[in-house]
Amino acid sequence: MPRFTSCSLRVLERTFAVVRLDARVEVPADLLEASAAGEFFACVRTPDELSIVCDEASVPADARVERGFACLGVVGPLAFELVGLLAELTRVLADEGIALFAISSFDTDYVLVRRVELARAVRALRAAGHRVDGE
Repeated sequence: MPRFTSCSLRVLERTFAVVRLDARVEVPADLLEASAAGEFFACVRTPDELSIVCDEASVPADARVERGFACLGVVGPLAFELVGLLAELTRVLADEGIALFAISSFDTDYVLVRRVELARAVRALRAAGHRVDGE
């Protein structure tokens, strides 16, 4: 199995929100429409909730929301057999006291941090040997 050593990340330009809706509701149509034009959109349904990560400007009015996230995407695609990538990124950020919200797609991983922590997160990741484009 390939082991993770270092990676390249890119900072997405938009500011994101993490939205929590009731597990029984459908994904709001306006969010789906906005996601078609956006750079990043994620939706996860569990028995307890519907979580959506979307552009901060697209948040439904009646939702529970955490705002102000920057998103760093690992340049992929990544092999499914790759071991330790998220563990390393979360370790670097945890050592700096930076909370994160992680999302994986088929091709790669994304880490969201509060935008106010972005510069510190980028510095820490670069100091750990990772390349980060954007800010």
